[in-house]
Amino acid sequence: MKIDNIELGEFPLLLAPMEDVSDPPFRAVCKQNGADLMFTEFISSEGLIRDAEKSVQKLDIYDDERPIGIQIFGDKIDSMRQAAEISEKAKPEILDINYGCPVKKVACRGAGAGILLDLDKMQKMTAEIVKQVKIPVTVKTRLGWDENNIKIMEVAERLQDVGIKALSIHGRTRKQMYKGEADWNYIAEVKNNPRIKIPIFGNGDVDSPEKALEYKNKYGVDGIMIGRAAIGNPWIFNEIKYYLKHKKRKSIPTIDERIDAVKKHLYFSIKWKGEKLGLVEMRRHYNNYFKGIENFKEYRMKLVLSESINSSMETLEEISSIYTTKRETSLT
Repeated sequence: MKIDNIELGEFPLLLAPMEDVSDPPFRAVCKQNGADLMFTEFISSEGLIRDAEKSVQKLDIYDDERPIGIQIFGDKIDSMRQAAEISEKAKPEILDINYGCPVKKVACRGAGAGILLDLDKMQKMTAEIVKQVKIPVTVKTRLGWDENNIKIMEVAERLQDVGIKALSIHGRTRKQMYKGEADWNYIAEVKNNPRIKIPIFGNGDVDSPEKALEYKNKYGVDGIMIGRAAIGNPWIFNEIKYYLKHKKRKSIPTIDERIDAVKKHLYFSIKWKGEKLGLVEMRRHYNNYFKGIENFKEYRMKLVLSESINSSMETLEEISSIYTTKRETSLT
């Protein structure tokens, strides 16, 4: 399966762009565990054209995470066109447009999912961006603004007509935010529309290998985009691939496999932002990586309060020793 001339394998698994999550350290761990295509956190077009440090830093991409897409959002056509030009200079394989963010401060000013209330503007903005850059342009969007305004078929046709090369659809409306179940029937309708020739990726609620296989077979999408289910669980990509091939589950990650992923994530975080900030930004990930481990609160607090890479590593080694011993004891 290809996006333009970018080969992604038979049934690609995509890492969704997630604010404050899908930064380079997190992407590195997901790539090592089977993600086929990843996207940056969404980047403000206004921030980019004003050279805001936080926005510019999100353009950082590394060779070992390719192919990768940079995602931008905004409500002004000229700003989005300029941001597309700036983003292309960072040399991603793909430029992605966010037409799906449901957050009030974004959507209610006409950016993200807010543009689904103005399809003429959406089409014009997309056309301008496609003309501006030489790399493939893709879009991530939702079904519509609310249940009374589900226009995803029209959205898909209009976007294809102005030249996008793939479309990722989250099976919820803006009104739903992240509540309720994602409705993949609409995604399947888009995929089965004979007018649609570009790849269609489904997104929403895929949190297990079993569900990935079910949705692949039932809805016929070209690939699946995974977001929240990868947080603290980067193994999900390889687990899905294994299940699709063998129709059985891989063994769950051991405590040492979890620790290894945390170490890689932590080292990259420090490499990217320095020790002090890298340690701080890792704090929100520990609970997710060790979710389900009994009596873990003491060690989580030690990791969160750690002020050096050395103390963090010592705590991780302690966790390995304690929980490996517990497991061996339980087996005797």
